[in-house]
Amino acid sequence: MTFPFPMAWPSAGAPPTVEYLVVAGGGGGGYKGGGGGGAGGFRTATGLAVTAGSPITVTVGGGGAGSSAAGNKGTSGSDSVFGSITSTGGGGGGSSGNVNGANGGSGGGVSFYANPNGTVGTGTGGQGNNGGNDNYAAVAAGGGGGASAVGADGAAGQSGNGGAGTASSITSSSVTYAGGGGGGGYPPSSVAQGAGGAGGGGAGGAGTAGVDGTANRGGGGGGGGDFASNYPGGNGGSGFVAIRYADTYALAASTTGSPTVTTTGGYRIYQWTGSGSITF
Repeated sequence: MTFPFPMAWPSAGAPPTVEYLVVAGGGGGGYKGGGGGGAGGFRTATGLAVTAGSPITVTVGGGGAGSSAAGNKGTSGSDSVFGSITSTGGGGGGSSGNVNGANGGSGGGVSFYANPNGTVGTGTGGQGNNGGNDNYAAVAAGGGGGASAVGADGAAGQSGNGGAGTASSITSSSVTYAGGGGGGGYPPSSVAQGAGGAGGGGAGGAGTAGVDGTANRGGGGGGGGDFASNYPGGNGGSGFVAIRYADTYALAASTTGSPTVTTTGGYRIYQWTGSGSITF
């Protein structure tokens, strides 16, 4: 049987909705006995409507700088954005001279110089958790909040650990994001530094600077230690944006920002570690 014109299968069009993960930049750790930086806000969901032909802005927030001077908190992280979805940057950790944690996606922890206790940085609902408080009597700082857990309070012999982050499999393998930074330690009083929260949180320092949060995981920076010298907080980790949708739909018409693009497991997946855009 012949046909009067060539037959062709119609090509798949743009997806009506996408699944997204938007992680903001983590907050920087505090200086000299500093609180841990809060993790960047973590938002994920399915069913976000998209419109063919309309560019969608992608912003990947940077991590905040750790504090290197008394009187300055760690700098809060920057927001990450996918279209109408914004995740809030993590709050900076408290420092000597400016002891309270900053608010953010997750809140920063309190420096151990608060007397008797400070005010923890508060997390944003649906994105993260509060930072931990200090224990002034024990010379122990609070950890930064994480996406899944609050930062731990300082305790006898131990500054607070950073709060744990949350795992996502949007990229086809499970990765944990948005862990809080650990509080800085004080070796002269045998106070151990806090561990970084799972998901890229940096550990606090003891006779060292705080450890940086992991890049593109949104972890908070660890608080700086206090010993024979004074040590800065670690920098927060930069954020991350990813989307995916069923591979029965077409590839995007255009992108900017050089996203990594893969098709696997029945999905088309776009991952940004720098800002850009996408148009379906």
